[in-house]
Amino acid sequence: MADRRAVQVLVIEQPHVARLIDEEEPAPADGQFRVETLYSGLSAGTELTWFKGTNPYLHAAWDPRLGVFRRDRQAAGFPVRAPGYMEVGRVSETGTDAVALGDLVAMAYGHKTAHTVDPLNDRFVPLPPELDPMLGVYVAHMGPICANGLLHAAAEVAGPGALRLGDGVRGRQVLVTGAGVIGLLVALFARHHGAAEVLVADATPKRLEAARALGLEAVDDAEATAWRVVKERWRRDPTDCGADVVFQCRGRTAALAAALRSLRPQGTVIDLAFYQGGAPDLALGEEFHHNGLTIRCAQIGRVPRGLAHLWDRRRLAAETVELLRADGPAIREHLVTDLVPLADAPALLADVAARRRHVIQAVFACPAADRG
Repeated sequence: MADRRAVQVLVIEQPHVARLIDEEEPAPADGQFRVETLYSGLSAGTELTWFKGTNPYLHAAWDPRLGVFRRDRQAAGFPVRAPGYMEVGRVSETGTDAVALGDLVAMAYGHKTAHTVDPLNDRFVPLPPELDPMLGVYVAHMGPICANGLLHAAAEVAGPGALRLGDGVRGRQVLVTGAGVIGLLVALFARHHGAAEVLVADATPKRLEAARALGLEAVDDAEATAWRVVKERWRRDPTDCGADVVFQCRGRTAALAAALRSLRPQGTVIDLAFYQGGAPDLALGEEFHHNGLTIRCAQIGRVPRGLAHLWDRRRLAAETVELLRADGPAIREHLVTDLVPLADAPALLADVAARRRHVIQAVFACPAADRG
């Protein structure tokens, strides 16, 4: 394989300041392969925490032994190099039989124009040739995040015997709070796996429009009254009303409070949101206490306890591919709202952070995408 090569990398140098820098990537070692990035998706919820300087890793150090953030140790700090986790690359050189020249792979290596892969240590997912390459941005990480939410709901119902992703939603009334990328994909997963009904609540007109364009039923929550619609719609008897399960996908504690209010007694919130502040509007002595509710955090770092021998990131990625086979054209049309060159990434981040521009899913196209 070739020697060193030039790579462009997005770097957040300090809060609200990002730029592309040129680097030289070292020559690959034996058994490795190289990819040229075609597309890199923006995970706005997470990446804006880096851009705005609110991410907890910037203010405290994660202690893996104790499982806590510690402020008595040095935090990660700036600069933040190559944020992001939604990449699609084409194999340009290979020293392994794991891939062939021209193969497309989904990975999570951040916003950069190329990457060197060690098959023994790096996670990559070969993409089926019939899949739209742009949709591959969901396969390695974002789709598995959403599928893992359904897996946590399945574990609530079936415990360690949760063999199918739909075990927690099949035949049930499902509410999704938040119609961003995660919320819309979770809603599509729930519908795909047999939910009796799926409602999506959000306050942003463009997101509600996208939900409806995807064939989902949407509830306008601009007045914070979606919970009442849910309670009146799904009534079983005078004291049992509300959603069987709520997937909370909006990073505001007010949304979590509304999710709890929307549940039937002894129901569960599967929480996929990323909160950045305190929780003054989360009154746990109200619905959470009186209705005997459950909040279960579903993050991609782990599958439910007792299921690791059945489910891993690769299986969740395979479930994502199946969803994309079923709903890919609609996702491409209605969820991917912005396709911009990687060179414009710093400006886009600044515009989204300042609310000068609204995106649902922005995808950065790298020069290799133009070469076909």
